[in-house]
Amino acid sequence: QVLLVESGGGSVQAGVSLRLSCATSGITFSRYYMGWFRQAPGKEREFVAAITWSGGSTNVADSVKGRFSISRDNVKNTVYLQMNSLKPGDTAVYSCAAGVRSFRREISREIYEYKYWGQGTQVTVSS
Repeated sequence: QVLLVESGGGSVQAGVSLRLSCATSGITFSRYYMGWFRQAPGKEREFVAAITWSGGSTNVADSVKGRFSISRDNVKNTVYLQMNSLKPGDTAVYSCAAGVRSFRREISREIYEYKYWGQGTQVTVSS
């Protein structure tokens, strides 16, 4: 059974930092690129950040560039999202996802290119 379990969300004041974790099981973690997405109330799910299987390359959405970063630990089978200088506009449910890497695809910003998804963790930022 494949499981992706996010943790680390919460309700915080603007300007603080949070680190989200996504622990995986049931997959060979190093065979997957990983991504974080978020969905705010009444809005579509959007890409936040992604990382290659090795962690050697990352891709971050323009809306969070310079504030958010993604990393992974292939021993702990876990991917992280470090979120700094949080803003009220960052309020959303944050979900991690795993995509099968291939010679054609080492990383992706596209929802449909991810195979497994976690349930998400709520992040609420108040001003």
